[in-house]
Amino acid sequence: MSTTEPTTLTATEILLELVDEQGRTIGTAEKHAAHQAPGQLHRAFSVFLFDAEGRMLLQQRALAKYHSPGVWSNTCCGHPYPGETPFAAAARRTAEELGAAPVRLQQAGTVSYDHPDRTTGLVEKEYNHLFVGISAAEQHPDPDEVADVRLVTPAELAALRAEKPFSVWFGTVLDAALPAVRELLPGAGW
Repeated sequence: MSTTEPTTLTATEILLELVDEQGRTIGTAEKHAAHQAPGQLHRAFSVFLFDAEGRMLLQQRALAKYHSPGVWSNTCCGHPYPGETPFAAAARRTAEELGAAPVRLQQAGTVSYDHPDRTTGLVEKEYNHLFVGISAAEQHPDPDEVADVRLVTPAELAALRAEKPFSVWFGTVLDAALPAVRELLPGAGW
């Protein structure tokens, strides 16, 4: 649907901001519809937080989530509301999902991708704004969003990726965020 069409949404429907290949807003679509094959390119964000020792904070997505349930992924990811800045959305959702806002959060670029999720049949076709930062000392995850959290070193992340399923977007957003991670945490081995 475009921003000029009248719309009737239920309380559970969420609008996403559709964008072109340069990240310019071109309209809106209901969240679930935007993820149906072949997918609609929409604005998203991914957050990578680290503790004071340079370990990455991962989350295992809640089992009840309709999209990518139970898989491991980056600290937080989601979609800004139409008109909301990606930075504000990243800070808001990190606090909502983990029960603690980041101590420090900074932009780390953007990346676009088109990844089908064979498990759910949905498509991740996103223009993703990346953020890196330092986590709060203690999290209190929302069980409706997060099944588990884990702090990992680079070696522990490699071992976990070899044995557990990760979100289809994880590798792409991690690779794109690594230059900013290395600037944030020089010497941490990332």
